[in-house]
Amino acid sequence: MENYLQDIQDIRKMMDRSTQFLSLSGLAGILAGVYALLGAYAAKQVYDMNYGNYITLESNSFKAIVGIALAVLLMSVVTAFLLTARKAKRSGESMWNSTSKRLAVNFLIPLATGGIFCLLLLRNGYYGLIAPVTLIFYGLACVNASKYTMRDVRYLGLTVILIGLVAAEFTGYGLEFWALGFGVCHILYGSVMYYKYDRKQ
Repeated sequence: MENYLQDIQDIRKMMDRSTQFLSLSGLAGILAGVYALLGAYAAKQVYDMNYGNYITLESNSFKAIVGIALAVLLMSVVTAFLLTARKAKRSGESMWNSTSKRLAVNFLIPLATGGIFCLLLLRNGYYGLIAPVTLIFYGLACVNASKYTMRDVRYLGLTVILIGLVAAEFTGYGLEFWALGFGVCHILYGSVMYYKYDRKQ
């Protein structure tokens, strides 16, 4: 009976590995959240140095905020890649297989769409919608990709979508909602994933 149950568990693990990429790092999520909070704080300092004046696309303040956002994105991507690669190696899973490719494609389609939409909003002067739109499309990207990885990613996506919708109603607090969605939520869900999956290894 014990051998039978063990065989069932082994089959289930094999099926999970073939349909889901299980090496996403919870620690990477935590660090991405920390980077986002630090970035939000730095952006707030830039805004305060502008004395609350209207920031235009041509201003140095806007360029500084864009630079901060790109730095946060770069650090998050590099950290996620390194820690996920290390976790995949420890678990004997390939970092770049058919499942991880499907995960990446399903994540990037909504994300790229949202990025293009944000550029169009910037071009037409709808600055107050940038934070809500980035949150909503990032959440959609997480939900879309979640069928190829842990279920927790789906809940992260749904939470961020909800925050983005609320942020669309209160457009004057975009930076605070951005910090909540990309910062606090990543730390919380990254911690959950770390204690549920990473520590087992």
